[in-house]
Amino acid sequence: MSTYAIGDLQGCYAELQDLLDKINFDESNDCLWFVGDLINRGPKSLACIQFVKSLGVSAKIVLGNHDLHLLAIANKVRKPHRKDTFDDILNAKNVDELLSWIRNLPLLVYDTGLNFTMIHAGLPPQWSLAQAIELAQETEALLRSDQFDVFIKYMYGDEPDIWTESLEGYDRHRFIINCLTRMRYCYKDGQLELSAKNAPGKENKALNPWYALKDRQTKEHKIVFGHWSTVRLGNEKNFNRYNVYPLDTGCLWGGEMTAMRLEDEKLFSVPSRQSKIV
Repeated sequence: MSTYAIGDLQGCYAELQDLLDKINFDESNDCLWFVGDLINRGPKSLACIQFVKSLGVSAKIVLGNHDLHLLAIANKVRKPHRKDTFDDILNAKNVDELLSWIRNLPLLVYDTGLNFTMIHAGLPPQWSLAQAIELAQETEALLRSDQFDVFIKYMYGDEPDIWTESLEGYDRHRFIINCLTRMRYCYKDGQLELSAKNAPGKENKALNPWYALKDRQTKEHKIVFGHWSTVRLGNEKNFNRYNVYPLDTGCLWGGEMTAMRLEDEKLFSVPSRQSKIV
């Protein structure tokens, strides 16, 4: 049995199938981890979500910002972006079933046997792994509850931008979601900077990749994540010093789709079929 963590799909269904062929995926024995953003911007969002859903216990998935964006669109609290490509989901006969399935996905997965944690985006330096797990579960419960229809109206926003134990209500849950599904950079004190998207070295020198802060409490734990296509595991030989494994290798933008076998950290990639963005 092998476990493969796979970077952001974003509707790139053909490449997913290419990758599964390359790793000789055996649904009866292997497990797939998906780092979020199963859908949107790519050509086949419905095919991606239906396939991953069909895997049942052979798959573990965390929510990404695009997955949450679909829920916001479906609940008419956000307007579609001109680049959104999930009309196929919204027009599907089983759309309610698919949306309910997404709502019930976790924000964080931790496997004690493999000693790996999976998130979509990042973790603030103040959180221990135990606290991150607890806070993720706290917000997951809200997403799955009868309060969801109200909360999603308040889910978006960049404030609060720093963690304190006194945060409560929607502010508390918004901060948790922003960390787990949106963050890339923060300041040394853990204050979030949610607008910066470029590769490290091309941003304000006061900013730090979330994983690079010296006082990050989760630095001894192995973490796989996606969301940041300009941070490439193959291009940075020292990610092991941070214990992080960025797996979004820009398939949507003409790069590659990548999987890492968690048991031995071996990488597998297939080329994108999408137009390359220069």
